Amino acid sequence: MKRIIGLLLASAAACFAAADLPVTQVVLYKHGIGFFERSGKLAPGESVRLEFNASDMNDVLKSLTLAEPGGGKITGLRYDSMDPLSHALSGFPFQIANSQPISGLLDQLKGARVALQLGDRTVSGVIVNGRLLSAANNQPEREQLILLMDDGELHTVDLGAVNGIRFTDAHLQQQFKDYLSMVATARSQDKRAVYIDSTDTHEHQLIASYTVPQPVWKSSYRLILGATGQPTLEGWAMVDNTSGEDWTNIALSLVSGRPISFVSQLYAPKYVARPTADLPDDAAARPVIHASGYPAAPPAPTAAPPMQGRALARQQTLTTLASETGGKAFLDSSDLVTGVAPSSIVADAAAGELGELFEYRISQPVTIRKNESALLPFLQQPIDSRKLLIYSDSSSEHPTNAAELTNSTGKTLDGGPITVYDGGAYAGEALMETLKSGDKRLISYAVDLGTRITQAFGGKTAVIREIHASRGVLTTKLAAEETRTYTVRNVDAKPKTLIIEHPIRPMYTLLTQKPAEKTSTAYRFEISLAPNSTRELVVSEERVYDQTYQVTNLTPDSIVEYARNRDLTDAARRQLQAIADQKRQIADNAAALADTASQITALTNDETRIRQNISSLNNVSGQQQQVQNYARQLDAHEQQLAALRDQQSDLQKKKTALESALARQLDALTF
Repeated sequence: MKRIIGLLLASAAACFAAADLPVTQVVLYKHGIGFFERSGKLAPGESVRLEFNASDMNDVLKSLTLAEPGGGKITGLRYDSMDPLSHALSGFPFQIANSQPISGLLDQLKGARVALQLGDRTVSGVIVNGRLLSAANNQPEREQLILLMDDGELHTVDLGAVNGIRFTDAHLQQQFKDYLSMVATARSQDKRAVYIDSTDTHEHQLIASYTVPQPVWKSSYRLILGATGQPTLEGWAMVDNTSGEDWTNIALSLVSGRPISFVSQLYAPKYVARPTADLPDDAAARPVIHASGYPAAPPAPTAAPPMQGRALARQQTLTTLASETGGKAFLDSSDLVTGVAPSSIVADAAAGELGELFEYRISQPVTIRKNESALLPFLQQPIDSRKLLIYSDSSSEHPTNAAELTNSTGKTLDGGPITVYDGGAYAGEALMETLKSGDKRLISYAVDLGTRITQAFGGKTAVIREIHASRGVLTTKLAAEETRTYTVRNVDAKPKTLIIEHPIRPMYTLLTQKPAEKTSTAYRFEISLAPNSTRELVVSEERVYDQTYQVTNLTPDSIVEYARNRDLTDAARRQLQAIADQKRQIADNAAALADTASQITALTNDETRIRQNISSLNNVSGQQQQVQNYARQLDAHEQQLAALRDQQSDLQKKKTALESALARQLDALTF
């Protein structure tokens, strides 16, 4: 018996014993991913157990790699599975919903035998039905269970009086335990394990590497400006260890850049819904009449798919990501400027390109305990810089103190805040985007109250640069000039260099000024300011735009004004002049038509008056002479009306002819 127990204990110990693979290298990226490398020795036949947060398993399964420099043999890779809770619970004969009444749960177990404790007696039976009775007739809400007793009687039990419920079926009791255990496991944040099995007969080295989510490493800088000498730039990295284990004497690298990373759902088992297909055997079979056949060409032979071989390529030693990029440029020591003294801690970090990224590799081993953070220096060297002022906020009358940094460090400077010290004192703070080697950037860190800037606006009337016409449409290209005058007053007794950022506006171009440089949103003009002096910067811009007109809608005077443009050819000027003359004739004809119509209207009204008078006088004796006079007037009016109507007809014909001629001229208008 003791021998059997000893063998069982030894077997259990062997199952749980696993080699320890401590963290030896960490590479942190700016997009929230950390590369981890673990390394250790494995005894003959020893396995490795690695623990991860359940939320990290997707990244581990996507990135895990193994290497054995000594040529060991990995025979298996296992990990704790995780079935989706909904799928795991779907196999139980009952479901426990949130806030579900006990009667609803028992109703799902129809046919199960149950024992109910009612005070000091026990009632047993088979579940027939569970129901919830709503409150009614001053009765509260109640839950009832209907049981089939052993004697065949249906018995109703008020569940409010039940002290205990027990399922007499041991299998059903175990199902309840398993169900609740699965729910509790899914709610917990336990670790998940990955097992690496080896059957090697001798001791060997194993290196495991993977990526998991990690806090983004942060950088901050100190720019130390002195009265003389080259400024010094210090870079510090903030690293957080939230991995749950100590990092002891690890090789730490910090990578600037943002490679693409995403989460693939690899850890949770994935199920695919399959269609349901049944044979048509539910109905009685019917007789089948088969169609006659005929010879058919044999099908073309299909090539068999090639055999897919599976070969596991053995990796060589995974050292550091940095070793794959070639040589590294290490920091050189240099003299530092006076003023606020640079930090005495040595920024002993190697830096170099890592493909499209940039890596700072801390040269000395780093130790950071779990749930602690570290401030690590990665840069301390002179940098090319000059002090100046920059004016970019038009809502303020003061520019800002700034520094123009030229990255002469030979390294990529990761973006972050910069604290500026000038002349031995704190001068302000700035933010800097990632700065590649050799690139240049302006940083503003304080408001300069010793310089005031005002702005004045002006402009000139738009002038016509070009005129084009086609099929009666006249297009003019106009140019409008606008000016903005910056008046700068330096009230300090020292010279300054000022950069004015003038906004770039769509459709506007500079006329004579040439900026020192240009950004995507502004021109930068650099001017020198003498002590206690005033200077002006006039920025002239031109906006060129088109205007389109229908010539038929223009007045003759407007057309003549366009014809006087000095940029027109003689042929174009003659076309416009002819159209203007034609429109004048049309206007004169229209005036004559209007005058003729007015005369006809006046004569017609007068005839109506005369006829009314004649009608009145015919009923009065002795007025025959007056009636004859009115009759002679009517005759004269009729003769005038006939002449006017003939004239109106001629004018109408002339109008049609003139408009037709104008239409032909407009259609032929092209220059």
